[in-house]
Amino acid sequence: MNIEQARFNMIEQQIRPWDVLDAGVLSLLAKVRREDFVPAGHRALAFTDTEIPLPDGQCMLAPRVEARLLQELRLTGTERTLEVGAGSGFMACLLAHQSRNVTTLEIRPALVEMAQQNLARARVGNVQVLQADGSDERSIDGDFDVVVLSGSLALEPQALKAHVRVGGRLVAIVGQEPVMQAVRWTRVSQDAWERTVLFDTVAPSLQGFPQPSRFQF
Repeated sequence: MNIEQARFNMIEQQIRPWDVLDAGVLSLLAKVRREDFVPAGHRALAFTDTEIPLPDGQCMLAPRVEARLLQELRLTGTERTLEVGAGSGFMACLLAHQSRNVTTLEIRPALVEMAQQNLARARVGNVQVLQADGSDERSIDGDFDVVVLSGSLALEPQALKAHVRVGGRLVAIVGQEPVMQAVRWTRVSQDAWERTVLFDTVAPSLQGFPQPSRFQF
C-alpha cells in the first residue's frame, strides 16, 4: 500500500466532502501519522471510511468524524482541552497540535497504556493520559476552554458542562441509534449557553454516562 497516496485519498475523498474545509485541520491530517495509532492487525484499515477495532471491544471513530469534530472545536492553539475517551490516542494527538495542553481521560487500562505509548512514539509532550471515568465529575480537575467526547452519550452532558469556562466550547455526539447528532455548546456567560447542532452521525457510546429512563406510565 502506498501510505501517502492512501492518506491523500482519505483527505480528498472522505474528509473534504464531509464539509471539513479548514486549512489547518486538513494540513494536520496530512502530517499526523494516523497509521501509527492503529493496532498492527488493522493497519490496512488506517485510511478507510470505517471505525477501527481497539482492545476491550472499543474502536477508533471514522476519519471523517474525527476531522469534523476537530474542525467544530475551533481551536486556536491557546486552549486547555479535555477529551473524554482516549482510545488509541489519535484524537488527543490532533488536539495537542491545536491546543496549549490536553488532558484525555480513559476508563480502560489497556487503552490508557496504548494511548500513552502511541503519543510517546509520536513525541507529543503536551498530553496527559489519565485512567479515569469521564462520567464522574470527581475525575475532572478544574475548568477547560474546550471539552470533546470521542464517543456518544444518550443525554446532554450536564456534569461536563460545569467544567467549561465562559467563552469555551463542548462538543459531543448525543442520542441513541439510529438517531444521533453532534452538538456544540458555547458558554456565553456563567448561566447561558448557545447550542448548535453540527451534523448527524452515529458513534459508539461511552461507558458510564446516564441513560434515559425506560419507565413508562
